[in-house]
Amino acid sequence: MQNLVSGIRAIATKLAVGANVIGTTFILLLVVIMNVDVVARGVFHAPLRGTVEVVIFSLVLIVFLQLPNVVQGGRLTRSDGFLLLMQSTRPKVSHLASRVIDLVSGLFMALITWTMWPEFLDAFGSCGFFVQPEFGGAPTGSMWGDVVQSWGRCDYFGTPGVFTAPWWPAKLAILFGVGLSALLFLLKAIAGSDYGDAFPDSDNDPSNMQRSQS
Repeated sequence: MQNLVSGIRAIATKLAVGANVIGTTFILLLVVIMNVDVVARGVFHAPLRGTVEVVIFSLVLIVFLQLPNVVQGGRLTRSDGFLLLMQSTRPKVSHLASRVIDLVSGLFMALITWTMWPEFLDAFGSCGFFVQPEFGGAPTGSMWGDVVQSWGRCDYFGTPGVFTAPWWPAKLAILFGVGLSALLFLLKAIAGSDYGDAFPDSDNDPSNMQRSQS
């Protein structure tokens, strides 16, 4: 059982790291776009159209793509005063409390995943990639032409004529991020959280023992 949990957690960790890399790439692209917009406004008096919409859309992708890695690393914002207090006086209570917190967090993320799944299906289904659309032209048999036509039918975010993007990639990022976070939280609840690593017992810390001996 322990080997199974460890194997699943290793795969989930790799997925979280990969998603974090993609999210970081979006951050770099966002920095480039914002700098281009600043130069275009200040030098050419011609702001880059759709910058605001691109920023809003990119933030959704960045937050939820990087969320699993934050959860895996134990860096998600939390109030840890009680755990800090219990870690030094009641380490077993602190360990149990951290696992309960991870379990509740995992269930909460799972509920969000369950809520987002039909929303993603609706957003993706609005494009009509694989079915006869309710409106618009019928498939022509040209793969590239049909894909372009389908993208034009998708439910979109943005301002027509300025910037628009299909909603389903953002909803997919949300679904992936919260789903993987739910799995990581539940694995932490089963195998043990990282709170003990974040707040090591100074009396039992080997590094502290070595320093005291030296």
